[in-house]
Amino acid sequence: MVPLGGVFKILMKEAIQKFAEHLKVKNASPHTIRNYVSDLEQFYDYLTPSDPHGNRPEFSVQQLDNLVIREYLGHLYDHKIEKSSMARKISALRSFCQVLCRQNILKENPAQLVKLPKIPKKIPNHLTVEDCAKLIEAPDLSTPLGKRDRAILELLYACGVRVSELSDLNLDDINYKECLILVRGKGKKERLAPFGQYCHRALEAYLKERAALTKPNSGEPRMPLFLNHSGTRLTTRSVARIVEKYARLCGLSQKISPHGLRHSFATHMLNSGADLRSIQELLGHKSLSTTQKYTHLSVGHLIEQYDKAHPKA
Repeated sequence: MVPLGGVFKILMKEAIQKFAEHLKVKNASPHTIRNYVSDLEQFYDYLTPSDPHGNRPEFSVQQLDNLVIREYLGHLYDHKIEKSSMARKISALRSFCQVLCRQNILKENPAQLVKLPKIPKKIPNHLTVEDCAKLIEAPDLSTPLGKRDRAILELLYACGVRVSELSDLNLDDINYKECLILVRGKGKKERLAPFGQYCHRALEAYLKERAALTKPNSGEPRMPLFLNHSGTRLTTRSVARIVEKYARLCGLSQKISPHGLRHSFATHMLNSGADLRSIQELLGHKSLSTTQKYTHLSVGHLIEQYDKAHPKA
């Protein structure tokens, strides 16, 4: 903090660090903290450009107002940043300023006065049932890593889990008798997700080979379910690379990610007659409106069924 006219001004850089600590106390995920801090630091860089000598001006949070934030939004537009990214950056600023208001550092939240960019609705990318089968069957089951990859693909499609949820799974999160996994979702909320016989067999086959990947003194406080070649927990980026690798190997016509398998899971469930509430529970969505985007995906399926079944179609 720096005194200015008898009032202590809190520097932006210091406030961002304290905001990150606040998020940790609130049990926000490392992914959320990293994204929020990155967005705020980009805003700070915009506010305090370096002079030719590398010096940067000081900027206090008390200098924040809606005009500064609107100018930043215009800067993002000029640099052709995607609207979804703009909305996320402004949302990060809203959360940041909201905390400052609660701490009586700001009297009002200036970011609330800035309208979020309207984000066009996108139909989530997903695979057909046949392409899902091709992808899942692509790994070479003669190797420990191939069996691990098969189990990963089976679990992503069988349970519709987020890639971060899959990476966080531990050995004791799997109930093989009941065919259930304990999933830790957003906000540390837990849910149970069922899996079928194909996933069960893939997990059993992988666990027989898992010891080949285990390394002593790996530094892991718990027993991660999925390990990399170094014997430590598989990262979300590594899982994404695994999915991309097998999508190329089996010659899929479209790019697919772990989240694409989550979309495929939800779409196929809906097309097979599952109700939205059940899908909401399985996906761990807080709001049903988030799940309703999958109804757009099933329109083609509904038209196909109508053409087959209606006598006047």
